[in-house]
Amino acid sequence: MRIVSYNVRYFGHALKGLASTASSKQGIADAIAGLTPLADVVALQEVETKSIRSSAAHRGGHPTETQLEAFLRYLESSLQRRGVAMPYRAFYFPAHVYGVGPLKVYTTGLAMLVNQQTTNVLKGNSDLPFDITYRGSERLKRVKQTRIAAHLHLEDQKGRPFHFFNTHLSLPTPWAKEFWSQKAKMGHGANQMTEAKAVAEYAQHVARSEPYLIVGDFNSAPATPVYKLLTGDAKLSGAQESLKLIDPSRTNSFSTAGFMKLRMHLDHVFGHKVEFADMQDTCAFGDGKSPFHGLSDHVPLITRVDL
Repeated sequence: MRIVSYNVRYFGHALKGLASTASSKQGIADAIAGLTPLADVVALQEVETKSIRSSAAHRGGHPTETQLEAFLRYLESSLQRRGVAMPYRAFYFPAHVYGVGPLKVYTTGLAMLVNQQTTNVLKGNSDLPFDITYRGSERLKRVKQTRIAAHLHLEDQKGRPFHFFNTHLSLPTPWAKEFWSQKAKMGHGANQMTEAKAVAEYAQHVARSEPYLIVGDFNSAPATPVYKLLTGDAKLSGAQESLKLIDPSRTNSFSTAGFMKLRMHLDHVFGHKVEFADMQDTCAFGDGKSPFHGLSDHVPLITRVDL
């Protein structure tokens, strides 16, 4: 199975994340459609439904069209230009809404695209994604952005079942005193540890004895407590570590995200009862040769995995 995990920044990188644009959707669609072979499953983080932010700068779409539906139009068009019929079925997993009454200023969520020519969908939790949010004090419960674990139960062409989990952990909370007393932050937050444990335990409970993958933006580098929890206590294998593409004792051996001159390793692919074959087409953030260069503040992790 070939999988992609990618934080697309609400398809708004062209405007520094302020609003979604058609050009961002088109660029990401072209890059995903250009993968050879095509991915079997694409996990996306930071995807909206429909809001002021998702539609203010986007032109040419249908008034009721969601951000994911608009992206699928561009992806289908990109594939058709390459002589390929659209193979993907999309699933959206809503997380949070910021707004007043019916007015949605912006929304958050996850999405997954499944190649129906190679992969069969058995079931999933798109109707009610699993809430993993650490909310802390009562004062923060109403304003804390909801974090979720999206899940699909899938089957490959040989009829072998496996589970796919997509997530996006919170940033380390500045409301904890440890945040200000320690220099390193990404992957050290107590709130992040709680959410990572919730994802891992949820995956173990749902998958039982079947193979599974947990992918996404963990806002955590290797060699941090969050990474060690997932690869230690949760007994997951990291794709880049398994393939010896990174030094897991270093936080800066590979960059998956960037801000100005800052480079960070925040995105990961973890698996249980799977073997990682390669990470062909995965490039570090800032690599100008990548077809994904400049399309988001993250780069995708592209992995081939054997069940």
